[in-house]
Formats: sequence, C-alpha cells, structure tokens
Amino acid sequence: MAAASVIADFDLPADLEAAEPPEARGLKRDQVRLLVSDVESDSIEHARFADLPRWLAPGDLLVVNTSATMNAALPATTDGGRDLELHLSTRLPGGLWSVEVRQPGTKASLPCTEAFAGTRLLLPSNGRVTLLAPYPFAGSLASRSRLWLAALELRGAVDAYLVEHGSPIRYGYVRGSWPLEMYQTVFADEPGSAEMPSAGRPFTPELVTRLVSRGVQIAPLVLHTGVASLESHEPPYEEYYRVPRQTAERVNAARRAGARVIAVGTTVVRALETVTDDTGTTSPGEGWTDVVIAADRTVRSVTGLITGLHEPRATHLALLERVVAAAAGAGVRGPLHLERAYAEARRLGYLWHEFGDSHLISGHGYRRREIR
Repeated sequence: MAAASVIADFDLPADLEAAEPPEARGLKRDQVRLLVSDVESDSIEHARFADLPRWLAPGDLLVVNTSATMNAALPATTDGGRDLELHLSTRLPGGLWSVEVRQPGTKASLPCTEAFAGTRLLLPSNGRVTLLAPYPFAGSLASRSRLWLAALELRGAVDAYLVEHGSPIRYGYVRGSWPLEMYQTVFADEPGSAEMPSAGRPFTPELVTRLVSRGVQIAPLVLHTGVASLESHEPPYEEYYRVPRQTAERVNAARRAGARVIAVGTTVVRALETVTDDTGTTSPGEGWTDVVIAADRTVRSVTGLITGLHEPRATHLALLERVVAAAAGAGVRGPLHLERAYAEARRLGYLWHEFGDSHLISGHGYRRREIR
C-alpha cells in the first residue's frame, strides 16, 4: 500500500465537485481554471487553461495519453430479474476482462458487494458475463471483491457492442448523463479506457496549434485506464501501456537539452516511470504496469505535470508530491507547497473531478524560459 499523502485529510465540500462538463456551464474546454504551481519559487498563480502557453517554452515536451474512453457501463440483470450495472474495467490477455458489478443508486450506480465467483449476468442482445474469480486473485474463490475476472459472451466485437449498448461510466457527483464525446480528449485515438484520461480534456485543437507554433513539443503514449475512481482509494491495478520508441527518444532528448518533460496526467507518469531506469533514461516499452508512485519513490521521468484536482485520500496525491519534489530539484518544498496549493484551490472555489479545473506543477527555471 502506498504511503499516505500529507495533504490527504482535507475536506472537499460538495459544491466543489464538478457536476457537469464546463460546456454545460457556458465555458469552452480551455476556459476551465488553471492553478499554476511554480515549485522553484514556491509561488502559486491563477489563470485559465487557455493561458497555458505562458508557462511553457520552446523545447519543452508535453507527453499525452492517446487512449480513448469506451462506453464501459452496461445494463445487466440477474437470472431472477434484478437490475444491475456492469462496468468493464480492463481488457486482459486471452480475451478476459476485469469488471465491476454495480447496483442502481439515486444519482448513479453504487458498488455491489453481493457478487461471487460463478455469478452469471444477462446483458443486452442476449449477451452474458460470468464472474470467474476475484481480481486480483488472493487465493480464494470465496473472497469478496470490487473487481472480478470475467468472461464476456457477446455477439460480435466488444468495441462495436459497447458503441451500441454501453454508456460512459458515471459517478454520483455528476449530474445527468452525458454523451461519450464529453468524455473524450482531443488526443483520443485508441479505444481502451474505462474512464477518461481527464488531464487532457481542457486541450483544444486551437490551443494545441498555439503550443506547437511556439516550439512546444507533444509526444504520445497509451495507457488504458481501468476504473480509476476507486471509492475505497485502493492502489491502482495493473494497466496496459505502450511507450513508442520516438516518444522515449524525445523524452531523453528534452532532458539532455535541459528542457522540461511535462506529463499530461498521472497516467502518463505511470507509463513513463515504468520504462525509465535509475539513471533517468527512458526506453520504449509495452505491456502491463503495476507501478505505484508512493511517497518513498523518486520520480525519474518527468519534471512537471498537468493534472486535475484529486480528492481526499486518493493515492494520486502521493504521486503529485513526488512530481513536486522532481520539479523542485531537492524536493524541500514538495509536500508543503502542494498542501498550500490545495488550500488555495479550495478557498477560491476550484472544481474537482474529470469535468473540473486543472493544475500545472512545474519548476526548473520556467520563469527564465517563459514566453510572454
């Protein structure tokens, strides 16, 4: 289990949870707020996401996740006719899946703790799912579990089936249902994520054009997210990733040149840390990562991060502290700076979750390199 973050125990008022996309609030995607943490000077500034080019310089490298979000929620029923909901989490080798069984709630579905190995559920168009074992498997089929190793029996390919019968995964803080387009980023290219890699959501084609025209580089990788909104704040499960050779080379070149490598999302940090060695050299790679960035680990691959605001007790908070330490160099200000930034965000009414506001963590002299 990852060590607890020093900022883990703050209170998050319900009115700071983004209940709908910014478009429903009359904003463009890049008009969400941007909290800017300059770790070197220990300063905090407030802007809009469209202002991002102000804090990036020629040669800086943004690494983005091109995984596209699936319609991963499916209506399901028991043989006795009880209505449930099935969340597909991760496509596993051999055609199996990790899945979560949910039950109807007043606002959105809730965890269902009554599933067991051998449970069979009916899906639309005569589809079926059979729960085979708790996931991850801890040695007993009788164990209770949030996630299950499962076999899907569908007519046709899974991706086409989800397009026809599924919907985006939604949690209780989101008001109403929204189409899949609201859960895709401008970088989305390869379907596979149960939940949106949401750090990339505020980017627009126009903003990307402005960044590239100023000499900011953008490099892709893939990490397919599972059910990332773990209500009990469990450590992340294994997820599939692919870091292309060209992306690895550009990460290494940027670091050699003294430019910043800024991950767009914690998923990018997880993928890059998986293929970066103790010397800070990043290699291409593909497979399944179980890397968890805990408080005792040094982040070697990036010197900055664009991310959303993470809820209390989330394991991602420890990752943020380690990125702050990497951005600061010696890391002296890391936890204290992050604690102050989050206090500022709450005081000024920033919004949390996938439809909320953004946070740029950076250092290593961006003031000296800044474009005005």
